[in-house]
Amino acid sequence: MQLVFASNNTNKINEIKLLLPSSITILSLHDIGCFEEIDETATTIEGNAILKANYVTQKYGYNCFADDSGIEVDFLNGKPGVHSARFAGEHRNDADNITKILDELQNQANRNANFKTVICLNLNGTQTLFTGKIQGTITTQIKGNQGFGYDPIFMPNGHNTTFGEMNKLLKTQISHRGIATKQLIAFLDLNNNKPTP
Repeated sequence: MQLVFASNNTNKINEIKLLLPSSITILSLHDIGCFEEIDETATTIEGNAILKANYVTQKYGYNCFADDSGIEVDFLNGKPGVHSARFAGEHRNDADNITKILDELQNQANRNANFKTVICLNLNGTQTLFTGKIQGTITTQIKGNQGFGYDPIFMPNGHNTTFGEMNKLLKTQISHRGIATKQLIAFLDLNNNKPTP
């Protein structure tokens, strides 16, 4: 089975590949000759996943899946959410986004948050969504240099290390993206779907 993963983010691609069985071959956007940046203009995480998947299916004709993720902080009323990648501004980077979150939560007791991923699968004319969510807390300082994004300040419930400190395989197994990906795999297995060439 061959599916396009509508991403060129090598961190995301590698995490997905750790979970997928060898029977599923993943192509990136670059692999199919898609070098343009797909605008993520939706107002929800679900909407952005759908936008990206539909772009690939409609323009290139492939069966594909796309994901969008965000961190939702209770004290910030669910922000940054869909704006997680640009929380510190358009010309942002991970360090800037992390600094902004820590500044917003300075001296706050309620540091509860969740990471959320939505995967949109377009397969043989049918669209299906899968949602993964993991609860945790925002640490008061950066811990670890593994992972990407907000990983060094997010500690999942039931663990005493951040995603940034965590073994990559363990993080992939328990993370929001991992949960959604396992749902995707189960769906493909259950329906025994065979993408057409």
